[in-house]
Amino acid sequence: GHIYPGLAVVEELREMLDNSEFNSDGQKNYKIFWIGAKSGMDKELVSKSSVVDQFIGIPCGKLRRYFSLQNFFDLFKIVAGLIKSYFVLAKLKPQVVFSKGGFVSVPPCYAAKALKIPVFTHECDFTTGLATRLNTKVAKKLFVSYAETKESLSPSIQNKTIVSGNPVRPAFFNSDAKKGLEFIASIKNINVDDIDKSKPVLLVVGGSLGAKQINDLVWNNVDWLCQHFTVIHQTGKQDEIKQFDNPSYFQTEFIYSQMADVMKCCDIILSRAGANFLWEACAQNKPMVLIPLGGEGSRGDQIDNASYFEKKGCAIVIDCIKADDALLKDALEKVLDKDVRSKMSECAKILCGEKRATKIIAENILSELKAE
Repeated sequence: GHIYPGLAVVEELREMLDNSEFNSDGQKNYKIFWIGAKSGMDKELVSKSSVVDQFIGIPCGKLRRYFSLQNFFDLFKIVAGLIKSYFVLAKLKPQVVFSKGGFVSVPPCYAAKALKIPVFTHECDFTTGLATRLNTKVAKKLFVSYAETKESLSPSIQNKTIVSGNPVRPAFFNSDAKKGLEFIASIKNINVDDIDKSKPVLLVVGGSLGAKQINDLVWNNVDWLCQHFTVIHQTGKQDEIKQFDNPSYFQTEFIYSQMADVMKCCDIILSRAGANFLWEACAQNKPMVLIPLGGEGSRGDQIDNASYFEKKGCAIVIDCIKADDALLKDALEKVLDKDVRSKMSECAKILCGEKRATKIIAENILSELKAE
């Protein structure tokens, strides 16, 4: 969740640096390093992007919001991450450290503060998470996605806070609906012309690992859904995947780099309410039906995110505790109306504004670099 928006900022910053004195006479006079978790998907995703000069893995631990023995063991990982971050930054001597948040970002931010390196950090959710609250103590500037988030902070923090919106990858501003339809057709190995375009196209996404609740709701109502929509369903990696032989139902485990194009050719999105995905959908002005994740293990950030987008007129929200077949059908019946979808799309366009978050953040970082 923190990697893709971080890469979006890097792409924007590189473009600015390439057109500045940091790229004189065709010689690139800058380097961008990425410090991330040495285990997990960090290295794979960052390396595939080809926008950073080097990925550096560090040990990282997580402070959970519930009792777990893992919290004790992770304390040692956090200390190890802090020590490695200190020596990495002492060797690289960067002019600025930018953090996109997440538990892996805390040790590098505190190491940077100890080395007197300016720290900028960004919070994507409506409410600040623990990592951001910790990083803000050592940050020179805090970027937030929502004006209301800034207003909830203490006056001293507000003074160094900039409302930027959430960074969205360029692909979501330059997507191609035709390519999206081609990907959908490839799921069943059919021609694009064989896709029923007389009905609105519904994209169902529960996150990269899927969402069992959303999957079950879709599978329980496949016949009804396919009467009214052409359904594209990203299931994620699940223990049990159900198969349906319906010409209007397209099921795939994961949509990789094609997501922006697939989203472009869709009319409605049904999903959880992770901040990054919401802003990507908003950048494409897509009406949304949201079932935010709640309950144990969640601080309620998705509920806050979904509520905000609903208040702004971009989404219809279904309470995840109450979500059932009837509520799902009721919400989707509302967005069958073209006028309703048009109004929601216009609200999304207004919410995104004219200036991209990546540009606001990159401009501030570049100003810091020039001031050094």
